[in-house]
Amino acid sequence: MTGRGNPPEGTPEGVPGGGDDEYRSVVFDESFVRAARLQEFSAQERMGDHARAVRSRHAWARAGASRQAVILVLLIAFAFATAVYLGVRHPYQSPPPQAVEPLRSSVVPLAPRGQVPGGEPAALFENSPAAAFATGAAGVTLPGVRRTHSFSESQVMSALTTAKEYIVKSALDPAVLAGGEARSVRLLLDPDQLDQFDHSLEHPADDGRYAATGWLIRFNPAEAALAAPVVRVHGTLTATERSTSTLEVTADHTFVYAVKRPHEGGTDHASLFTVRRETRFRFDRDDLRDHHLEVVQSSVLAGPQACAANAAGYLRPLLAGQSAKGDAPPGTDPYSSGRSTASLCGVLSPGAVPHLPGSAS
Repeated sequence: MTGRGNPPEGTPEGVPGGGDDEYRSVVFDESFVRAARLQEFSAQERMGDHARAVRSRHAWARAGASRQAVILVLLIAFAFATAVYLGVRHPYQSPPPQAVEPLRSSVVPLAPRGQVPGGEPAALFENSPAAAFATGAAGVTLPGVRRTHSFSESQVMSALTTAKEYIVKSALDPAVLAGGEARSVRLLLDPDQLDQFDHSLEHPADDGRYAATGWLIRFNPAEAALAAPVVRVHGTLTATERSTSTLEVTADHTFVYAVKRPHEGGTDHASLFTVRRETRFRFDRDDLRDHHLEVVQSSVLAGPQACAANAAGYLRPLLAGQSAKGDAPPGTDPYSSGRSTASLCGVLSPGAVPHLPGSAS
């Protein structure tokens, strides 16, 4: 019997090693068969009339795992592109922060027409326009809070409460009013305004930028002291969206203080000192997060006060019995170079002065 794989006639002549040796290196494994362009029909498929012996395989069928890999890559690319698009188009994406503006301030003394009336603080308050004012922080009221286009209700509330805290610390804190420590005010400022604030308190100047009284209300303890801890307050707070990255709060308040000469024993010779202060605060998203604010503008009217008094470092009340007769602002030289230091001065309206029973009108 012939060997395995040999035909009955034996190995053909002239073929070294026989047929098996010639095709021994060709291996028809499963991957080769699956990748073939032509595929033989099954026996059942070939029973049909005019059936072809083989059929062509589609290119996608040959691709197999390669097609799945391509689809997976396309899906990943689509998901990545979608994420990038949504990130760019997100309506609440924070724009780049704006530069912090320096404070611009003005402090205008209001000179009385005659002598400053004196008396007990309670009687002075009750016989002045401050009679209907609230006391202390209760006079700094918050408005109704609504969200804006770019800021939530909680962010608007945060801006308003921070502004109120600044007003209370800078205008009602007894230590600050007495010319003492102002750290409580400083802690609320945006870090980029701290240098200007420190310079204003250490080297105050009536130049619209470095007046300490543009930041806070305080008296020189050598010249005046509070006659009563009660301060009458009335005013408003409003919040406005200025841009998609900025909230603005405007404060307009009138503060009325009872003051007396320092080290004076009683309070029967007290007098009233009135300060009208309009302040504009700005908040970016970092300020809202960090409980800070930017004081960008402050306008102060204060009296009774002498026009010639330098009120950049401290407010200088005219006390009971004093007057501003012959008073005039310091001279201004129009020929001098550099920044102008011209001072403004107003006249205190008679209606703003207490009218005690029995006093001359």
